[in-house]
Amino acid sequence: MHRNAISRITALAGYAAISCLAVGSNGASAAELLKARLAQNLAPISALAIVAKSKGIFEKHGLDITVSNFTSGKQCLDTVVGGGADIATTAEAPVTAAAMANQPIAFVAGMEYSDLKTVVAAKSGIKSKADLRGKKIAFTAGTGSEVYTATLLKSAGLTPNDVTLVNLRPQEMLPALAAGSIDAFDTWEPHIANAKKALGAAAVELDTKGTYSETFNIVVMRAYLDANPALVKRFIAALIEAETWVKANPNDAIATVADAVGMKRDDLQPIWSDYVHRVRIDDRLIEILKTHATWRLASGNHPPGAVMPDFSKVIVSEPLKGLDPARVTVTSK
Repeated sequence: MHRNAISRITALAGYAAISCLAVGSNGASAAELLKARLAQNLAPISALAIVAKSKGIFEKHGLDITVSNFTSGKQCLDTVVGGGADIATTAEAPVTAAAMANQPIAFVAGMEYSDLKTVVAAKSGIKSKADLRGKKIAFTAGTGSEVYTATLLKSAGLTPNDVTLVNLRPQEMLPALAAGSIDAFDTWEPHIANAKKALGAAAVELDTKGTYSETFNIVVMRAYLDANPALVKRFIAALIEAETWVKANPNDAIATVADAVGMKRDDLQPIWSDYVHRVRIDDRLIEILKTHATWRLASGNHPPGAVMPDFSKVIVSEPLKGLDPARVTVTSK
């Protein structure tokens, strides 16, 4: 049989499995729904989970999901590790930290990735990456922002000693740039767009495309997955259906997510395409995890005695593969 035909049949089988999970729960009463607690970073990076909740997709898949919102993926994963929630939306930085600390986590799916960016003060004279030398640059320690900053400096032929690094939370960066206490900051959207809108011509985005992409993912504890395999599979199935809905209804998706995260729709629309929403486990995702872990080892930002994690023991692809094998495309070791 032709390879393309096989791929189409495989994909159809996956979607059939997803549909069966949903159809089987359509008539479920509230008491019959499987209950779980989601620790969610309330930002556009969590769009698929936000849509699945707001559009009743979780319920369609037989789930009763209680959501607790946080401002970072680290807080989300810490909450799950501490037993305060069952499922976390989180970036790669908390994942590598937990893996190096030998926390028994299970990474069950990626759901988004997007490039980190740099905004500079127009008066700083920064026109290229090389111009960062001698400047004050804000970043957020322990997140993808820190790895992005290190990668950006290296790509410009600079070291941390060539600049002054200032550790700030993303929401503190715009006021600091406006006040002139920093020359540039490295972070994720929508903080970049917010700065450009608030400061106008006084803020300029530096061209750093392709330097570093941050991922956003679904992580549970291994024991929870072992005890609740059907629930986790239904959760992922709901995210896949949310992805399909988001791509089919981009304007409605922007409105739904903007309202949920407290953004103006006109502010989210210009940067919406920066967020690549796809439920998957692939080589790019694993490479980003390895890049972040390599940075931890090189910088000393890891527990004593930590080594490169064996991500084949952290990533559990079976739930996603059981729904749609085409979404699991891992060739690297």
